[in-house]
Parts: sequence; C-alpha cells; structure tokens
Amino acid sequence: MLYTPNPARYTQMNYRRCGRSGLKLPAISLGLWHNFGHVDQLENCSNILKLAFDHGITHFDLANNYGPPPGSAEENFGRLLKRDFSAYRDELIISTKAGYTMWDGPYGDWGSKKYLVSSLEQSLKRMDLDYVDIFYHHRPDPETPLEESMSALDLLVRQGKALYVGISNYQPAEAAQAIRILKDLGTPCLIHQPKYSMYERWIEDGLLDLLEKEGVGCIPFSPLAQGLLTDKYLKGIPADSRAAKPHGFLKTEQVTAEKIMQLNRLNAIAESRGQKLAQMALSWILRDQRVTSVLVGASKPEQLADSLKCLDNTSFSETELQQIEQALSAP
Repeated sequence: MLYTPNPARYTQMNYRRCGRSGLKLPAISLGLWHNFGHVDQLENCSNILKLAFDHGITHFDLANNYGPPPGSAEENFGRLLKRDFSAYRDELIISTKAGYTMWDGPYGDWGSKKYLVSSLEQSLKRMDLDYVDIFYHHRPDPETPLEESMSALDLLVRQGKALYVGISNYQPAEAAQAIRILKDLGTPCLIHQPKYSMYERWIEDGLLDLLEKEGVGCIPFSPLAQGLLTDKYLKGIPADSRAAKPHGFLKTEQVTAEKIMQLNRLNAIAESRGQKLAQMALSWILRDQRVTSVLVGASKPEQLADSLKCLDNTSFSETELQQIEQALSAP
C-alpha cells in the first residue's frame, strides 16, 4: 500500500535553528545506529520511519558502519527511502558519517581525504542518493592533519555530494580548530554530534559554550545512556534488555546496585513531572537552547512514540534541577 504521510505532521514538532545557519532541525531526530541492520526486520524499520515522519521528524541520522553488518543500515534505509519516501526527499534531512573502521587496509578508517571521499561515495551508492544533507567526520584522527580531514569535507560540499558538514566526538580544543579551518575554507561547520546524557556530561565543560559562540549546532547522541536512563533497569537487568545482550554497548557490569538506586531516585522525579524516566532524560537535554536536536533510537514504533512525549514538558524548575543533581551524586 502506498504510504501517505500525516498531513498535520509539521504541527506536531518543534523545530530549532541549527546554530547561525538557515537550517532548522526537529527537536527530536531519529538515529539509525541500532535496529536498522540486516539482522532486523525491514517492515519494523519501515514502520518506525513512517511514525517518525508522521510526527514531524524530518532528520534521519546514519553512518557508514551502522548495521550490523556495517553498511546495512544505509542499504535498508535506501531501500525504504525509494519505496516509501521518494516523493518527500526534499522534506528530509539525511546525514551520514565516516571515521570508524569500514573496510580492510590503510584507507578504510580514520580521517584521510582518501577514506572520507571514498566512504561518502559508497554511502551514496548504498542509499541510492545523489547527495546527503549533512556529512560528518565521525571522530578525530590523531595521525592525519586536521587540515586534510576538513579539506575533504569542504571538497565534498563543493562537489555537491553534501550540503552541510559536521564533526562528531571532537573535544573542545580540537573542535575549535576544526571549526576555524572549515570557516577559512568557506564551508562552515554546521553541527557537532557529541555523546551527552545525565551520565555523560563532558560537553558542559566548554564545548556547549564554544558552539554557541561560533554559531554551530549541537545534536547529542546516546541521550539515554544506551538505554540505562529508562524504566527497564529499575529492578535489575531484564533478560531482553540491551545490557543482557553480548553484542550490546551497555555492559552488565555498568548496571550496578548504585546505578539502580540512582535510577529509582530519578524515576521518582520523573513521575512527579508526569513523565517516564526516558522522557525526562530527553527533556533534560532539550531544556538547553544551545542544543539543536537530540538523537533517539527505537527498536519499535511504540518506543519512538513514547520518546516523542518528552516534548510535552521541556521546562525544569530550579528545584527539579537540584533534585536531579542530588539523585545523580548520592551513592
């Protein structure tokens, strides 16, 4: 059956300007890091994408190595894009990245111009696209001059293969340098994608201020700490949880008794706000206007629908913020 999007989709989402650019992003963006590989059911992927777009999520975030196996998330997304969303390409922001290991040999990893250019070429073929809206360098390369990595991003924009460029996982000092190089090249850095959650706070130490000063957007990933900041772990580790899976990024040893007590304290605060823990964790990030959008993942449509409810309340009183800090710091 031909997919027809919800005609009221743009009334259901808040859109924030990305730094000082002309681009606005939805407050919630969909990340395809997990659940969109060949190991997953394609129709479930389709249903998640449709629900996202029906609720005004226009931004879909990928990377060359997303899967598993690597590359399969882009392949599946490309297949569904052609089948269900081809008429709406101009309403979508599609991003991908390169910087982690993708193929064997000296040219399939890190940040050389050879790797970055080749990787985007491969990504475009997998998704059957002429261009992506945002192309990121996924992580800094300690051996390749930053000028080379940034000149590759500049080249790809000039070739028409990306409209905007960004960086990910860059610490403040190297982010400042990358932003300066790109500005000098004439292709400004649109956005930075760092890891950020109640449990991962490093971007508060200079990076957010830098991005605001330079007019660069911010789109945090892993806002739920790999699922830890949900109600799944309030009583321990469920058998079907991410922490229980051998290939998951959240490890069993991370779900300590102390963490479980912290999560229960946070959950009590969320309940007092009329939210679930995951919703409060997303709202907590979006309370900061320096954040353009927050990336969420979903294993099923219902999970995404639940996350979207965070938009109903993104304001926090000073008392609530103090209670959250106390909950996080208490043993």
